[in-house]
Amino acid sequence: MSSADLSEIYRGYIDCLNRQDWSSLANFVHDDARYNGDYIGLSGYREMLEGDFRAIPDLHFNIVFLVCEPPRVASRLYFDCAPNGMLFEMPVNGKRIQFTENVFYEFSEGRIHDVWSIIDKAAIAAQIEAP
Repeated sequence: MSSADLSEIYRGYIDCLNRQDWSSLANFVHDDARYNGDYIGLSGYREMLEGDFRAIPDLHFNIVFLVCEPPRVASRLYFDCAPNGMLFEMPVNGKRIQFTENVFYEFSEGRIHDVWSIIDKAAIAAQIEAP
């Protein structure tokens, strides 16, 4: 698979998330998916994403940086949203916040198999503590 092919697949995956097209998620995520070292499988991955959208109704994934080196993808995602209640154990309670996620993926058989995610929780904390 070329870098261009992998980029196209990844952009399709992000589009799938933004449309909340859970019936198509298996086209992008491997049955044996792992997230930050833990096996969660496709069903656990879907449950995680559905939970994210319940907590953040206006969640939208925006790619700001993308590097593809098959079989891996590195991406910086930007979020501008208003989460309900708690987010990462912080009381956001509907306040509009902006934050980023640096995420690395490893693909197997053309689908995401491993994900390593680092979310900028310090940026969120600074915004909810600001007057």
